[in-house]
Amino acid sequence: MFIYFLIFFAKIIEVSLATVRTVLITRGEKFFGSLIGFFEVIIWLYLITTVLIGINEEPFKMVSYALGFACGNYIGCILEEKLALGLVTIQAIVSANDGLILAKILRSENVGVTIMDAEGLKEAKKILILHVKRKRKSKVLRLITSSNIKAVISLSDTKTIYGGYGIRK
Repeated sequence: MFIYFLIFFAKIIEVSLATVRTVLITRGEKFFGSLIGFFEVIIWLYLITTVLIGINEEPFKMVSYALGFACGNYIGCILEEKLALGLVTIQAIVSANDGLILAKILRSENVGVTIMDAEGLKEAKKILILHVKRKRKSKVLRLITSSNIKAVISLSDTKTIYGGYGIRK
């Protein structure tokens, strides 16, 4: 029975590490991604040899492995959200009248804002472009939504930004 729990928890750790490693590498953190990959492979090699030996006699090894994989994906996603590595670009489309007001609110909280003129179906619009660290994403979104200014908000992951205000790499 102990071996099933060992396989299950080791697989959770291995897959969670794989998720974090993938995020680190895609965000440009090659060294830490590679370091995590080293430990990930050691765990995987141990696991695969443990699971394959006697698998016909103990099919619950497969079940433990598969459950660990599924749970590891889930936990890895939670870890990635908590780490919040990288940058996000937020675009807020607001009426032309509200654009400067919202920019002032955001700038008072040290958020860099670029304003562009835009054209909507019925009125002139402003597009506010913000580049923020993912750790600040929720706070910035709360600022926008709590301002009671009607906005269409879109978010996109951003790999690299050169220059600008309020972001240092």
